[in-house]
Amino acid sequence: MEWYWVLTIGLGALILGGVLGFFIARAWFKKYLEKNPPIDERSIREMFRQMGRTPSEKQVRQVLSSMKQGQK
Repeated sequence: MEWYWVLTIGLGALILGGVLGFFIARAWFKKYLEKNPPIDERSIREMFRQMGRTPSEKQVRQVLSSMKQGQK
C-alpha cells in the first residue's frame, strides 16, 4: 500500500471521529441538561416557597452568588 493511501485513510478516520464525537457529545449534553437543569432565580424562589418562606431579593441574590462561588 502506498504511503498516501495510509495518510488519506488516517486523516479520513480522524475527521470522521471528530464529527461523530461532536454529535455524540452534543446529544449527551442536551440529555444531561434536560435531567439536571441549571439553577436560576425562579428555582431559588420556588425552593424558598416550598420551605414556607417568602424570599427577599437580597436573599435570592445571596443564594445565587454562593452557588456560583461553589461551582468554581
